[in-house]
Amino acid sequence: MILLPEGLAAKLREILKSLGDTSRWEGVSMVSGGSINHAAQLNTLQRSYFLKWNGDPLPNMFSIEAESLAYLASKRVVNVPEVFAWEEKTQQTPAFILMEWVAENDSRPSSLQQQILGEQLACLHQISSSEYDEKFGLWFDNYIGSNRQINAWNTDWITFFREARLIPQLDLAERNGRMDHSRRKKLERLISKLHVYINPGSLRPSLLHGDLWGGNVVSGRNNQPYLIDPAIYFGDREADLAFTELFGGFSPGFYRAYQEVWPLESGYSDRKNLYNLYHLLNHLNLFGESYGSAVDSILNKYS
Repeated sequence: MILLPEGLAAKLREILKSLGDTSRWEGVSMVSGGSINHAAQLNTLQRSYFLKWNGDPLPNMFSIEAESLAYLASKRVVNVPEVFAWEEKTQQTPAFILMEWVAENDSRPSSLQQQILGEQLACLHQISSSEYDEKFGLWFDNYIGSNRQINAWNTDWITFFREARLIPQLDLAERNGRMDHSRRKKLERLISKLHVYINPGSLRPSLLHGDLWGGNVVSGRNNQPYLIDPAIYFGDREADLAFTELFGGFSPGFYRAYQEVWPLESGYSDRKNLYNLYHLLNHLNLFGESYGSAVDSILNKYS
């Protein structure tokens, strides 16, 4: 059993008591997988919980996560963990978020769970921003990894993808010393030609998970997949699907199930690398030049 930071254990006992769980703690064990926060499984005699905390947190990171998960849960088409409590950093405690423990085991989602996820994701993408005048973006900014993700509303998808996705990553890479003259010129040229590759036409904003790679899908109870660590916004659904292909972790059955519910438009295979450029630029900024060749490969392909 690990020792939690001073003050955090006492705060958690207060929270669990308010939830009706006054049972004895059986253990707190660290959970691997995250690179930003500390994470642990907290077990009581009554149930298991997932806990994340950070003594030097990104601003509002856990409140943003809680609101994002609550919004996804309100749509009732994908499974997400229930959030029980979150708090910003105080003098007594680090910032933290406490939610239900959903992982049934350490394995990847089964083939059946992958199929279920494909169907559920297609249904999620059919949710548009009609309550926000069919705009692209979100009513708050969030994070993609530890980098800020800008979600200022826009009526035009190409403008949104240019100004809220590619240009901020370009500027950040330049500040980080990862955007030499040649790379910058190619990226600027591509940004100026987005209309050549993307035809928004009748494209409607879809509710996206926003950070959908294999590590953010958990094999949950009742043979159900669960989504974690969202970076939600309303955008082109192809951006979510493209990222599922970048680092793997999704089965052929996942894509077949998605297509059966909502077939993709022709030309997706020509656009997916363009959408993944955003994530590769983000990884370039987060982790360094090891992602530079992948960025350059896409720039050479489109520019």
